[in-house]
Amino acid sequence: MRLRLLVVLGFVALLTVFVVSNWSVFAAPSVLSLGLFSFEAPLGLAMLGLVVVITLAFAVYMAIWQGKILMQERHQAKQLQTQRTLADTAEASRFVELGKSLHTEFEQLSARLHQAETALTQHMQDNTNSLAAMLGEIDDRKRRT
Repeated sequence: MRLRLLVVLGFVALLTVFVVSNWSVFAAPSVLSLGLFSFEAPLGLAMLGLVVVITLAFAVYMAIWQGKILMQERHQAKQLQTQRTLADTAEASRFVELGKSLHTEFEQLSARLHQAETALTQHMQDNTNSLAAMLGEIDDRKRRT
């Protein structure tokens, strides 16, 4: 943007130098015709005024255009922030849901582990009792013989 401003200021400076150095020609009266009627006025000043009016109109147009772009950008930034907030909320809810799911899975695994431990303990007790019974039978046989 600075380069553009420098170019415009350079153009204005060159135009000013040109007008000042040729002021007598710019101020010289001449007959100007607008089609239906004619009048006497300095042609150089009329053209200079036209250039200034066109330049100001262009500057106003550019300011309005840039303002619209800035408004659109601000609106898009707000929409983007809203979408980011929604995405963050959705992601947070997914994390909460994942945590609940993991907690449920851990509880189920804990229950299955407890059941397996209980079954293993019962099986070991059954084997211990069976082994004790066998040892008792062997001991009885040994005493009988």
